[in-house]
Amino acid sequence: MSIPVSLTSIPESLLDRDAFLSDLLSRVTTTKSDGWLQDLRDGAVNWVRHSVIPNTREEEWRFTDLSALKKVDFNLGTFNETSVEDFVLPEVSQRLVFVNGVYAPHLSNTENLPAGLIVGNLDILPGEVVREYLAQAEGEKEVFTALNTAALNDVAVVWVSKNVVVETPIHLLFVSVSGEFATISQPRVLVVAENNSQVTLIEEYISFSQNEGVYFTNGVTEIWVNENAQVSHNRIVREGAAAFHVGKTAVTQARYSRYHCNAVTVGGKISRHNLEILQTGEQTETTLNGLTVIADSQLADTHSALSLNHPHGVSKQLHKCIIGDRAHGVFNGKVFVPKLAQLTDASQLNRNLLLSSKSRIDTKPQLEITADNVKCAHGATVSQLEDNEIFYLQSRGIDENDARKLLVNAFATEIINFIPVASLRESLLRTVTSLTNK
Repeated sequence: MSIPVSLTSIPESLLDRDAFLSDLLSRVTTTKSDGWLQDLRDGAVNWVRHSVIPNTREEEWRFTDLSALKKVDFNLGTFNETSVEDFVLPEVSQRLVFVNGVYAPHLSNTENLPAGLIVGNLDILPGEVVREYLAQAEGEKEVFTALNTAALNDVAVVWVSKNVVVETPIHLLFVSVSGEFATISQPRVLVVAENNSQVTLIEEYISFSQNEGVYFTNGVTEIWVNENAQVSHNRIVREGAAAFHVGKTAVTQARYSRYHCNAVTVGGKISRHNLEILQTGEQTETTLNGLTVIADSQLADTHSALSLNHPHGVSKQLHKCIIGDRAHGVFNGKVFVPKLAQLTDASQLNRNLLLSSKSRIDTKPQLEITADNVKCAHGATVSQLEDNEIFYLQSRGIDENDARKLLVNAFATEIINFIPVASLRESLLRTVTSLTNK
């Protein structure tokens, strides 16, 4: 849903309620133009101006304290020359690269596109086409999505025409290069899979900050899965240790469509992912797999909301967390099944592995059902490594430290193996091993 322009009528007494947010807004809204895009930005600006940064008194944010974010003076990120050679996936032909939120065509590869596939930035599509989709599937209104829209300048666009099957994955790479000052970048992604099409996406966030630089990534991804289309979406977050990351993924599924998401978070001081799926037709399939691996004093928060509004929908969700040291994981998954959504089959499971007595998880899987002919289940588990499993491996000649590594890697591999790119699977497993061995 788009942010209503009617907010321009809000009285001045209600505006600029949050000094930090107001200052941040003034730094990121530098582009001015005419037409519908500027109207979209103006509506978002007014939404932000009457909002505040969430705090722990709000139910949706009660476990995620953003006070550290508000202590930083962020400046708008600019392009820094860099190399992405180490992150190029050999299995991928098409690649879009954004550095500090700025499109880098010389680092991207959009050549030899198959017929019916469009990959590029906002300039490649006519305005009337973009207007039909952009900022129309943003999901629940909240301040970070509005902040992204208020500064909207460029977009990573993937458009798959009717009946087109894209054989190789498309890589969307967002690079943060921090320098002397703390920076903010606000990536935007628009994916449209038209009727009967298929596409696989790798949406990846990386950093060259070498763990010292402070920066803020505030991203929004909108995905339209039209009738009988299929989208495999792989979202990888490997931010720097001092980074803040807030991401929104808003997915609209038409009838008979299939959406598969593999979301892996292994970086960031504070990270938050809001995943919202709206079913607009019957007989959809939705698969959500997630993995969070954090250590030290990191905080990672995953909130998902799946609205199954039509009959015969099938959804499966498995989210795993591996939490070490003094880290804090949060999972809140909601599945809404109203009366019209008869014969829905929905399952949700959150499994958590605590590697330290000081690590913490707050988990809340939720089902809200008013339909009376459905098959729905949800649950959560929290555990530590079992002594008898470690002893069994030791009895086979494996020392205790290696035994722990094997068990942790096995726990993570179940999710990592869903990612359809072998080189990325191997890279992620190395990252997980390095984090859990601290």
